[in-house]
Amino acid sequence: MTMLTGAAVTGGANGPAAVNRNAGRRKKRWFAEVGWRHLVGLLGVLFSLFPLVFVVSAALNPLGTLSSTELVPTGGVSLENFGDLFARTGFADWFLNSLLIAGGAAFASVFLSALAAYAFSRMRFQGRRVGLLSLLLIQMFPQFLAIVAIFLIFGTITDLWPAIGFNTPWGLLLLYLGGALGVNTWLMKGFFDTLPRELDESATVDGASHAQVFFRIMLPLVAPILAVTGLLAFINTINEFLMASVFLTDTDAKTLAVGMRGMLQGGERNTNFGIFAAGTLLTAIPTVLVFQFLQRYIVSGLTSGAVKG
Repeated sequence: MTMLTGAAVTGGANGPAAVNRNAGRRKKRWFAEVGWRHLVGLLGVLFSLFPLVFVVSAALNPLGTLSSTELVPTGGVSLENFGDLFARTGFADWFLNSLLIAGGAAFASVFLSALAAYAFSRMRFQGRRVGLLSLLLIQMFPQFLAIVAIFLIFGTITDLWPAIGFNTPWGLLLLYLGGALGVNTWLMKGFFDTLPRELDESATVDGASHAQVFFRIMLPLVAPILAVTGLLAFINTINEFLMASVFLTDTDAKTLAVGMRGMLQGGERNTNFGIFAAGTLLTAIPTVLVFQFLQRYIVSGLTSGAVKG
C-alpha cells in the first residue's frame, strides 16, 4: 500500500514528471505563438547591423584599405582615417555645402508646399483641379529626363546671374525645389483636408485673415506632416547624387555624395576605403540629429490622432 501511494505521488498528475511535461508543453506553445517572432526579429537586427559594424571597423582600421578590413578589427584601432579625411580631401567644404543645400531645400520646400496645399485644400478657384492633376502627372516623369533642358537653362543663367548658376549652392537649391513641390503638396493637402472647416470659419468670423488662419491655426495642427515632409526632403536632398554630379564640378562646390564618390573612382577604391568609411559615418550625423529633433513632433501627431477627443 505504501509503495502504491509513493508511486502515485511521484508519477501521478501532480508529480515531477507531469510538471516537466507541462513545462515542456508551455515552452513549445510559447515558441509556436511568440518565440519564433523574437527569433526572426533578432535575425533581422543582426542582418541590419552587419553593414554598420563593417563600416565602423573599416573607419577605425589603421591600414585604411578594403583588402585589410575585417568585421572585427584585428590590427588595432585608430582615428587616423578621420584625420586623413579632412587633411587629404575637401570633406569640410562638402559637409557645409550639403548642410546648406539640404537644410535650405527642406525648409523652403516645406514652406512653399504648405502654402500651396492650404490653397488647394481650403480655397475654390478656376484651374484648381487642373493644377492638382498637373502636379500629379509631372511626378510620373523622372527629373533626370529634363537634365538636358536644365543644363541648357542653367548655362544661360550662369552667364547672366552667376550667383545662382553652375557650381553654386543656391542654383542647386532652386533645382531641388522644383522636384519636391509636387509630392509635398499632395501629401500636405491630404492632411489639410482632414482638419474641420469650422476652425477656418470661426476664425474668419472673429476677424482673422487667411494669413492669420494659416500661420496661427493651421500650421500648429499640421506639425506632424510638416515634420515628416521636412525629414524626407532633408534625407533625399543630402543623399542626392545624380543631379548634383551634373550641376557641381568644382571641388569646393561639391556635396557629400558627389565628393565622396570621387574617393572610389579609378584605382582609389582599395586605398581610400578607410577614409570613405570614416566619411560615411560623419555623413550620417546630420540625418540622425534631424530625426531626433523632429521625432517628438511625429510621435505627438501619431498619438494625438490615435485617440478621438
